[in-house]
Amino acid sequence: MIDFNVAPFTGKETEYMQQAIANGKLCGDGPFTKKCSQWMKEHFESQHCLLTTSCTHALEMAAYLCDIQPGDEVIMPAYTFVSTADAFVLRGAKIVFVDINPKTMNLDENLIEEAITEKTRAIVPVHYAGVACAMDEIMAIARKHNLLVVEDAAQGVNAWYKGKALGTIGDFGCYSFHETKNYTMGEGGALLFQEDKYQEKAEILREKGTDRSKFFRGQVDKYTWVDYGSSYLPSDLNAAYLYAQLELFKEINDKRMAIWNLYNEAFASLEEKHLVERPFVPDYAVHNAHMYYLKLKNLETRTAFIRYMKENGVQCVFHYIPLHTATAGQKFGRFHGEDRYTTRESERLVRLPMYYNLDLAQAEQVAELVLKFPGYQEI
Repeated sequence: MIDFNVAPFTGKETEYMQQAIANGKLCGDGPFTKKCSQWMKEHFESQHCLLTTSCTHALEMAAYLCDIQPGDEVIMPAYTFVSTADAFVLRGAKIVFVDINPKTMNLDENLIEEAITEKTRAIVPVHYAGVACAMDEIMAIARKHNLLVVEDAAQGVNAWYKGKALGTIGDFGCYSFHETKNYTMGEGGALLFQEDKYQEKAEILREKGTDRSKFFRGQVDKYTWVDYGSSYLPSDLNAAYLYAQLELFKEINDKRMAIWNLYNEAFASLEEKHLVERPFVPDYAVHNAHMYYLKLKNLETRTAFIRYMKENGVQCVFHYIPLHTATAGQKFGRFHGEDRYTTRESERLVRLPMYYNLDLAQAEQVAELVLKFPGYQEI
């Protein structure tokens, strides 16, 4: 069986985790935590980067730093993971879902402005599959209406928009290092931001409401409880695992791109026959090969395709169930305008195996099976 995903492993992870143990600093903000944060600050040109226990927690921190209050409204796509919404629901916000652009599966920037009300506080673009949203337009709308922008760049580590790293364009950016992502620490994430005014509050929030970070820097002679906070700081063991992959980030990216390009070239003939739609990458975006998906005729065709691939030893999966159709989505949010594409496109999309340790020969095997699927219907 060719798995859909296997967490990346480069070979140095175990060695670095043993070093972390030898350092005697297994809790947060150890040497490897600092190395990971510094690496991202330098490579993605971010003024601030705080490693977190998950992207979910990075989003929760961003929602807090945005000062989201009960009754505020936050605009986002419904085609995303639950954490995108949960982080703001925990602050008492009402989620306003808008439709996606069917070509990119991203938030349709042309529908944002009409969803804004006097209660709107923030916009949350989600960079699906590591393909950038139209950030110039989104930022212009946000500045016009005095709104904050939180980039859900969970899938966007080492992906770019007009030369800028995803996660560094909005007021806050949130990364994921879950085991399904290009670079992993098992469970983990990061919060990025550029303005110095957020640094102290973010550090206090991440350190359980204490000024412990200032204490470790020698800025205070003891630390104490100064504000609201929680435990968003990952173990240095996790950071050690991640750092081994950051050291080889180009090699990992190149391998994933090779698989992505192999798939994309193989399926060009299917798209020419209008049997599938391949991923669309706008000229302004440099993606990171986070995933490879195809869009089929409809839900029935996709179900048959997944069953066919499984019967032939390849695991393929669908993705998000649109949040506005879920019980919690209806409780905590509303869909603004017409759902022209979100549900329809979600029911057509299927994801193929994509991970660093996937052999190119295995990827070719996957491609051959896809080409032989007997159940295609013209789109």
